Amino acid sequence: MGKNQHVTPHPGGGYQVKGAGNSRATKIFDTQREAISFAKTIAQNQKSELFIHNRRGQIRERNSYGNDSYPPKG
Repeated sequence: MGKNQHVTPHPGGGYQVKGAGNSRATKIFDTQREAISFAKTIAQNQKSELFIHNRRGQIRERNSYGNDSYPPKG
């Protein structure tokens, strides 16, 4: 399982994608939508989780692309 990916506001404007524990952004985007699309691809390839933060830095959405501890029943 790879590093979880975080989409957060970038201090210089726009949004950034950062791997968990990384001090530097993987890539910076003008819009959150572009950042989410890029981070989703990484999370799917690495079978990790994607955390999307709001403008205040709080997690607003979380998606798992790896081993889900609570898989759907059925």
